[in-house]
Amino acid sequence: MKMKLVAAALGALAGLSIAGSPSAGVNPGDTITKDQADKVADLVSPGNLILVKQGMTMKIVPTDRLEWPPPYKAATEKYSPQVQLAPDGTLKNYSAGLPFPLVDANDPQAALKVMWNFSYRPLYTDDAVSKNVEIASYRPGSSPADPVEHFTIGNVGFYNNTGRTEVNPIPTNPEATTAGIRYRFGAYPFLEPSAMRGFGFIRYRSIDPKIEDNSWMLNPRSRRVNRASATELSDVLGIYQPGAGAGAGAATYASNLDPDSFFGFAAKIEDFNYKFFGEKPMLAVVNAENSPAKACPSDGGRTVCPENWEMRQLYVIEADAKQTSLLGSGVSIPKRIFYIDSEGWFITASDQYDHDGKLWKTVATFNAYRDRPIPDARVAIWPFKRMFQTALVDEDIVTGFSTVALSPGFETDEHESWYINMGIATDNFFNPATMANAGH
Repeated sequence: MKMKLVAAALGALAGLSIAGSPSAGVNPGDTITKDQADKVADLVSPGNLILVKQGMTMKIVPTDRLEWPPPYKAATEKYSPQVQLAPDGTLKNYSAGLPFPLVDANDPQAALKVMWNFSYRPLYTDDAVSKNVEIASYRPGSSPADPVEHFTIGNVGFYNNTGRTEVNPIPTNPEATTAGIRYRFGAYPFLEPSAMRGFGFIRYRSIDPKIEDNSWMLNPRSRRVNRASATELSDVLGIYQPGAGAGAGAATYASNLDPDSFFGFAAKIEDFNYKFFGEKPMLAVVNAENSPAKACPSDGGRTVCPENWEMRQLYVIEADAKQTSLLGSGVSIPKRIFYIDSEGWFITASDQYDHDGKLWKTVATFNAYRDRPIPDARVAIWPFKRMFQTALVDEDIVTGFSTVALSPGFETDEHESWYINMGIATDNFFNPATMANAGH
């Protein structure tokens, strides 16, 4: 019976559409400039609204449907009926696919179920490699051609041990039980700027909720690999301005982006308490027109624009760092509010608050849905359409300092960039010793 309910729920979701539906005077075909920002005041997050007011132009397009990859949909139908939440909020009996295809807004655990769905979203279930990722930072008044700083990262990679749907072993790699590792992430080597050349970052996520992430960073000056604490992962990567305090609203001259904000949110699910604010029709970028993304000419390159924005059904979730976790009160961003797409289950926007409860930073993600990352791809061609991220904007709204992460980047010749569920990520890449050798 539960299997039938899941199949029915998936079928009902497939029939939902808000294509072309007007909302607050916004219709497909409209172009929203900073002068019309009030038209989208209720359709974007408060932080993202500031991005529009400073010049991020939006092209409103009809709503399209995001279909899951067939192996992911099959895994959801097969495995989701057995998934439960344990009393401590952790997952029980999860194998693969979406853990909770049925989310009841009246369920007191709705927020946590949405977050576990985000955590096991269909973007990259097995492995993914993005090559030559670029990160550019801008101050107010700068231009797209003249960033304050420009990073290039040779490789950004993921390898999941659980929830696998396409590349053997399926659905679980034995490492999940033998070593207790849920997934591994790596980003290295930084190729520029010169002060950061060789820098790298590796992160292991444990299945055990009581074990914090194991993380390593390669110091580009000493060429030594050092362990990173959980609290460091919520702070910015880069070289600090003299006297700039973490969490004080002061950006580094190099970057705004912290590891816990990668892809909207990358911290451990169990380290936060969640509140469900409901499901709301809002604007988001899920079918980006441009890959590589284009620097926004009307705000000095601080965001990506003009890009296609469409009406979506988004879950709004507040995340508050647990004081009882290993993070304690040392986390730089104690509160975040997420806007999560109810089909793709990725974060489309995130507003971040400081320890005084004031809005500090805002994140906007730009996502695409295709069977290849670029039209002339020769290697990264998938058997069906996938969702992938083309860009992420992280802006300190106090100072106006903005960091834009691009995959693929503006300058690199490697525009295919995303190799998803193709078995390219190897065990060796996620070894700190390999990162140290690459840094030299």
